[in-house]
Amino acid sequence: MLPLPRHCHREQRRLEQAGIVAWEHLAGLDDRALRDLGSGGGASEKQLIKLRAQARLVCEVGLHPSEAALLLYAGIADRRGLAQADPQRLWVQMGRLQRSFTGMAVPALELSTLRQWIAAAREGLGRSRN
Repeated sequence: MLPLPRHCHREQRRLEQAGIVAWEHLAGLDDRALRDLGSGGGASEKQLIKLRAQARLVCEVGLHPSEAALLLYAGIADRRGLAQADPQRLWVQMGRLQRSFTGMAVPALELSTLRQWIAAAREGLGRSRN
């Protein structure tokens, strides 16, 4: 079972009905498959596209799903975008987002961690996804 956010319950149900229960499965779906999943099942195609982007960051860069979600909120939708990001600028932006979502309850993202993510994204650009 994919650990999707609570607001994605319709998408989760639709993905499970289709046998998609792992990030790797979701990351590999093409646009047509997402369109099919979104039609007639109550799931939003737009939300499924976002979830696929999250899944690809999880699988291609090795991020935790919540880290990938935070990157999506920061405007980083794929490995290439992360690889090209300015670490300092992204760190500031993500710090603001993280504080707005979690307050001070969660430790702030470290710049060194973000640099590791960027390095992992850059390493992965030389390899094919398939």
